[in-house]
Amino acid sequence: MNPEVTFALESAGWPAIVVDSGNAICRANQMAVRVFGNALEGSAPPLSAIWAADNLDTADQFLARWEGSSSPLVTLHLLVKGGDTIPYEVSVCQFPFQVKKCVLLQMFSPGASGQLRPTPSAETAVLAQKQKLECALKLARTVALDFNNALTGILGHASFLLGQLGPDSPWRRSLMEIERSAAKAGDIASALGAFSLEAAQSRSYSDNLNLVVQRTVDSFRQNGGAEAGAVAWNVRLEQGLFAARFDETKMRQALLKVLENAVESLQGGGQITVQTRNVELAEPFQDHNARLGAGAYVCAEITDNGCGISPAVLPRVFEPFFTTKEGSHRGLGLAWAYGVVTTQGGGIALSSQAGGGTSARIYLPAEKRVLQDNSMPEEGLGGGQTILVVDDEELLLTMGRTILSAYGYQVLTARNGQEALKLLNRKAPAIDLLITDLVMPGISGRELVERVRRLAPATRILCASGSIGASSAASGQNYLQKPFTTLELLVKVKQALAADG
Repeated sequence: MNPEVTFALESAGWPAIVVDSGNAICRANQMAVRVFGNALEGSAPPLSAIWAADNLDTADQFLARWEGSSSPLVTLHLLVKGGDTIPYEVSVCQFPFQVKKCVLLQMFSPGASGQLRPTPSAETAVLAQKQKLECALKLARTVALDFNNALTGILGHASFLLGQLGPDSPWRRSLMEIERSAAKAGDIASALGAFSLEAAQSRSYSDNLNLVVQRTVDSFRQNGGAEAGAVAWNVRLEQGLFAARFDETKMRQALLKVLENAVESLQGGGQITVQTRNVELAEPFQDHNARLGAGAYVCAEITDNGCGISPAVLPRVFEPFFTTKEGSHRGLGLAWAYGVVTTQGGGIALSSQAGGGTSARIYLPAEKRVLQDNSMPEEGLGGGQTILVVDDEELLLTMGRTILSAYGYQVLTARNGQEALKLLNRKAPAIDLLITDLVMPGISGRELVERVRRLAPATRILCASGSIGASSAASGQNYLQKPFTTLELLVKVKQALAADG
C-alpha cells in the first residue's frame, strides 16, 4: 500500500479499504489498520486475508458480483485482529483510485441489539464522491500535461517549417492545417487542464492586451481559412497601452468569436480594422449595451465593413442560442464572448446598422500603468548565445535544438536536472540561458532553477511547462506555456536574454 497517496477516508471513524481489480488491498484507512491488524501489512495484501469462511462467497466471487455497480449495505463476516470473526454491514461502491478501477468497502459494525449503529451516511457519500473527483482530476492533469508536451513538438516543428517555406510552396497549406489542428488541440488540453485545477489556479493571466490581440489576429489570419485570407486587415495598437489583468486563454477565445462573426459578415471580401486604446472615464458611461463605471479601461475594437445587423436583431445578438445564420451555427459565439468579458469585470458593446458594417468594443478594467512594448521584428529574433534546453521529453529537446540552432544560437540539451548540472559545472562553454521544463522526474525544474541561481547567478532562466497554471509557480522567472510556436519561443528567448540577471 502506498502511504503517500491521499485517501479522503483516512481519518474516518469506521474501517474503509480500497481493493483493486486483482482483489488486492491497495489502500486502508487508520481505523481499518487498527481493526484488522497484521492482515493489512505488506505490499497489497489480498482481500482474502480478512475474509472469513462464514461468508457464502469467496472474496473473488463477491467482488465479481458487485463489479460495475454499487450495493446497499450487505453483511460480511471479516477476520479482525486477534482472529475473531465479526459481522460487518458493508457499503460497496466502484470508483477510480490512482487512475485504476477499484472497489471501496466501508464497514459499519452492528450494535448490541443487532441493529446498525447510526452512521454518518451523508458524510460518507460526500467523502467517497470527493475521492472519486480527486482521482478524476489527477487523471485530467496527467493527460493534459502529456498532451501538451506532444503538441509542443507538433506545433513547434510545423511553425518552424512554415517560416522556411515560400508563399507559393505546395506544402504550405498542409502545414498550416497541421498548425491549426495542433493549436485547436492545445485549446482542448488547456480546457482539460483548467478543469483539473481550482479556478484561481487554472487561469493563465496576462496584463498585455496588445500582445494577446496581435497573437489572436495573426493566428486567425493564418488558420482562419480562405475567408480570413481574403480580408484586408488593418491592425493599429496603442503604443502606451495601460495594463489590464485578465485570463489570457479565455480572452483569446472571446476575440476569436468576434473575429469569426466579422469575417462571416464580409461574405468573401472586405476590410476588418482591429485597434486598441486607453479609455479614462470620470463618471459612469453607457456604450450601447455596455454599462461602465468610472475608472481606467483598455479597449479592443473590431470593426468590419460587412452587411451589418438590422435594428430588430441587434438587441438579441448576445442571447444564447439566438442566431440568424443557417447550417450548424448554434448561436453561442457572441454569448460566449459576452460571458468571458463580463466575468473579467469588463463589458462588450456592439453597434451596427444594416449594410453599414459592425463595430464590437471590448472593455477591460485597467491600471494607469503603461506597458513596456516587447514586440520585435522577426529578423531580430536570432542570436549567437549559448542556450541549455532541459526536458525529459526527447522530442522536445530535438525541436528546441532544431529551431534555436537555425536562428544562430549554440544549443546544448539535457534530459534531466542531473545532466544539466553537469553541463553547468563544466564552465565551458558559458551558458547564457537555461530553458527548463518545470515538471521532471528526479530534480524538478523548480529545484534546478534554485541550484542554478546559486551555481551560476548570471545565467538567465526561462521556465516552460505543459501543466496549466504552472506560471504561478515559476518563482518570478520568464515563463513559456506549452504548446508554443516557433515565434513564441524565439520572442521569449530574446526577452529572457535581455532581462536583468
